[in-house]
Amino acid sequence: MRVNKLWLVGSALSVLVACGETVPASNGPGFGDPLDWQRENALTGAPVQSTSLSSTTNTSQAIPTGQLISAGILPETSGDGTATYVRSTGVEASPSNAAPTLIGTSLSDEQDFEAVSARETIQSDAERRAALASQYEVVQPTALPTRVASGPNIVEYALTAPNTKGQEWYSRFMLSGEGRFLRNCAKYASADEAQRDFLARGGPDRDPRGLDPDGDGFACGWDPAPYIAAARSSGN
Repeated sequence: MRVNKLWLVGSALSVLVACGETVPASNGPGFGDPLDWQRENALTGAPVQSTSLSSTTNTSQAIPTGQLISAGILPETSGDGTATYVRSTGVEASPSNAAPTLIGTSLSDEQDFEAVSARETIQSDAERRAALASQYEVVQPTALPTRVASGPNIVEYALTAPNTKGQEWYSRFMLSGEGRFLRNCAKYASADEAQRDFLARGGPDRDPRGLDPDGDGFACGWDPAPYIAAARSSGN
């Protein structure tokens, strides 16, 4: 039994040694970012092996090698195999770089009392305000333009009508049928437009187009009530 146990332990150790020998080194290509591996070899002086970017990325989306070299991501290899990282595009961050120039960022300090009091006095401020006031241009008011009426005033008619909607007040020709009323009213964009044209054609006494068959003096169902309510609410 002791021999069997020793044999099993030896077999287990042999398996572990065999597995350890098959594990590749973690500092070679294929582990981590291949670009970081190449950069590390170049900095330590180790030989740089050319690794195709297409082996790790989709070739249809790969960035051209020339652009990677210009950006300082891939090294530029000379004829003797020396690899050098050279950035030909962009700006390399460095403490020695000049500070950026700010353009158009100055703010007014007119609200800063200490800043203004350092360069202005009460007298100079009064003179400046007087100079600004002298540049003001006063525009004299003019008379309002006269409004030219474009037709009958339906608001005035609504406020002076002797009756309400649907209350017969004028006599109409009985042969003016509903069909004629509907056809002619359909030609107007609104009831206000129909009422205005109705008054322009002699209404409410006359109704040549049959727009007011019930004789209330309101064409195509026009209603004076909203105008009356608005006038009452405004106090007129």
